[in-house]
Amino acid sequence: QVQLVESGGGLVQTGGSLRLSCAASERTFSRPRMGWFRQAPGKEREFVAVAKWSGAITYYADAVKGRFTISRDNAKNMLYLQMNNLKPEDTAVYYCAAGGAGREYYSPGWVDDWGQGTQVTVSS
Repeated sequence: QVQLVESGGGLVQTGGSLRLSCAASERTFSRPRMGWFRQAPGKEREFVAVAKWSGAITYYADAVKGRFTISRDNAKNMLYLQMNNLKPEDTAVYYCAAGGAGREYYSPGWVDDWGQGTQVTVSS
C-alpha cells in the first residue's frame, strides 16, 4: 500500500527553482512529523526540512536554510518543498518522509514511511 508519492523533480539550472509535492494518505499525513530528506550518489541520506503537524513549526538543514521552504496543506494531505536559488550541490533524490516525534528531527530514525523519491538535478 503506497503511503507517500512525490512529484515535481526535474532538471534545472543553477539559480533556478523547483517545487516538490508529496501526496499522502490521510492516516500517514496525520503523523506528528512530515519532512524531506535527500540522497546524492555515494552519500548517505540527509535531512533537508521537517514540519510538525500544524505546519507552524519547521526546521531546516543549514545547507538549505533561507532557500528552501517546507509547507503542508492539511486539507489536501499534501506536503510541499519550495526550492529556490538551487545549486549543483542540491542534486539528489529527494524523499518525502512521515513519522513520529520521538527522535531528533535531523535523524532519519523518526521516519516510519518513505516515498519512492524524485530526482532533482541542478546543472552548473
